[in-house]
Amino acid sequence: MQTHGADCETTGPLCDFDSLQRTVEFALEEEVDWDEQEDCMDQALFFIDDLEIFFPYEYIYPEQYEYMQELKRALDAKGHALLEMPSGTGKTVSLLSLIVSYQLGYPGRMGKFIYCSRTVPEIEKVLEELKALIQFITQECGDTPDYLGLALSARKNLCIHEEVSRHRDGTVVDSLCRNMTASFIRAKHDGRALCDFYNGFEAQGRDKPLDPGIYNLEDLKALGRQHGWCPYFLARYTITHSNIVVYSYHYLLDPKIAELVSREMGQDSVVVFDEAHNIDNVCIESMSVNIHQRHLRQSERSVRTLQTKIHEIKEKDAAKLRDEYRKLIEGLRTSRELSMTDAVLANPVLPAHVLTEAVPGNIRKAEHFVSFLKRLIEYLKKRLNIEHVVNEAPTVFIENISSDAEIDAKALRFCSERLSSLLQTLELTDYNDFTALMRVTTFGTLVATYNQGFSLIIEPFDDRAPSIRDPVLHFSCMDASLAIKPVFDRFQSVVITSGTLSPLEMYPKILNFQPVTVCTFDMTLSRTSLLPMIVTCGSDQAKISSRYESRDDGSVKRNYGHLLLELARVVPDGIVCFFVSYEYLESMVTTWYDRGIMGKIKQRKLVFVETQDVVETSIALDNFQKACENGRGAILLSVARGKVSEGIDFDHHLGRAVLMFGIPYVYTQSRILKARLEYLSTNFQIKEGAFLTFDAMRHAAQCVGRAIRGKSDYGIMCFADS
Repeated sequence: MQTHGADCETTGPLCDFDSLQRTVEFALEEEVDWDEQEDCMDQALFFIDDLEIFFPYEYIYPEQYEYMQELKRALDAKGHALLEMPSGTGKTVSLLSLIVSYQLGYPGRMGKFIYCSRTVPEIEKVLEELKALIQFITQECGDTPDYLGLALSARKNLCIHEEVSRHRDGTVVDSLCRNMTASFIRAKHDGRALCDFYNGFEAQGRDKPLDPGIYNLEDLKALGRQHGWCPYFLARYTITHSNIVVYSYHYLLDPKIAELVSREMGQDSVVVFDEAHNIDNVCIESMSVNIHQRHLRQSERSVRTLQTKIHEIKEKDAAKLRDEYRKLIEGLRTSRELSMTDAVLANPVLPAHVLTEAVPGNIRKAEHFVSFLKRLIEYLKKRLNIEHVVNEAPTVFIENISSDAEIDAKALRFCSERLSSLLQTLELTDYNDFTALMRVTTFGTLVATYNQGFSLIIEPFDDRAPSIRDPVLHFSCMDASLAIKPVFDRFQSVVITSGTLSPLEMYPKILNFQPVTVCTFDMTLSRTSLLPMIVTCGSDQAKISSRYESRDDGSVKRNYGHLLLELARVVPDGIVCFFVSYEYLESMVTTWYDRGIMGKIKQRKLVFVETQDVVETSIALDNFQKACENGRGAILLSVARGKVSEGIDFDHHLGRAVLMFGIPYVYTQSRILKARLEYLSTNFQIKEGAFLTFDAMRHAAQCVGRAIRGKSDYGIMCFADS
């Protein structure tokens, strides 16, 4: 028996595989189809140290066992972990088996298990694995464990109200829900909401906790229909006493959402960020704001609405405004205590000690705050009326807005929270009309709070379309650790894991944390199942490259087309191609059509194209799958960093070959990227070239990894670039 060792930075002896005894068999001498092993749940019980591990498959591979060993070390040390294991090796079930076994075997050592994933389909996959694990534990122990797990997602994915659930736009669903369930709506109807499902939940849902088990989104909706309970509010209520909750990254990393959803999670919780290769980008996006002129126009309309509503409420019920004023004097914590039905977005950054402070006197009164918003919007309109690029530090912006618009930093810092309070006081439920204004106040709070780690850039137009005037203010976070630091500081253990994290040493730097274990694992294969290829020139020996200066080269486009044609002739079923950008994809397809290459390719296989439209791409994916299923074969032309490259699996016949047309380097002329590269170099000593290569390689790995999704899968990985 030969095992592929892991590359780890840990201390202490590794457990010998003999400790698995007879209960574990390694599938090293024969091909194992994991899909066929789903019903084999009667043998996988073994120990790591003194912990009994429940593993719901008959076979366990060396890398899974080593992965669980390192994970247990991190939990024992109550520290953080950075673990990489290739996709298709059973990483998810290894995570679940170890941590659930840890919860059951060591009661009291850890609290809740918080599993964060990126998309709804990935969340559903995790819950299916979790269901299989709990079923296995039930069979082994002879009794269902007292274990409760569920998913949490947005209202649009959980709503069962006949009229509201028809809408697929999340902001519309949120607004309609608040129109029916907000506290002031209920107060006008004798304490009852306009939604029967919410009333049912309030009447019985809180007093009748869910039975132990695992509930995915569809299970929650079915339960809601059965009992007449709202699935969304049921899930929000249940996560506080569940053993495991599975939800999106944003519920922990976006402070505007995390404060509302995750603030009651205990410090002894263990957090897992799965598929976390892009976690730094998620952190940066959650703390960044872009403001266009259209946002300012919409904000002006929102301010006029506020002004009209304030005038109306002064005439009808001035006591409400006086009560709000009193609460704001007492501090933000008093004014912001909202129920689940009323809360929209929390303040993006304000720490706990600030919440006890009184709101600045110049924005306490509603009409004074409206005047403040008008000045802020006018100043931003003035700043966007430029002909050249402006790049300034947040401190300079604060100085300028103070002198030019008489807006002080403290009032600006509180403006996001003040707007939330005013919307609540005025009993406005259609927050869809105020999203632009919320964006402006979020910017105000951020720019007044942070003087480092951010870049403020105002551009009169997009570099890619310099003839079209479209001014935009970018307030961009440069430091990913600002969003994730509260998570590392708050929770007992945080595990960052993915199949494409290399080089691992980059993540502790850019996220600014110290893991107790850093480890990467190889995939053990019983046979050669993948063929990597690097193509540097075409059949005419001309070099091929996706370098920016070569993208209009006719010989490069021709040779790329001929390469795809040759692969289409010999590769059965599905081929997935990735280009460096949508523009390059469109340019390449146009050239292939003009030169007749596309016609020859279509004689071999059907061709489908990913676009920036989500609906069009979904239709293309469905038809691509149908063409592969019926034996016709198909080619999917897609884009690195697009929808297809993240979270869509092309297992077995759907992806017998993956072709990378070039290395997906990010657009290096972006001023925001340049600012971030400079920040990383200055503060983390990460060289520009090292970060760009790291970023390109992790996206390339994600693309080619779409094809090999299991031990029994096989395919070609072709990199076409000199």
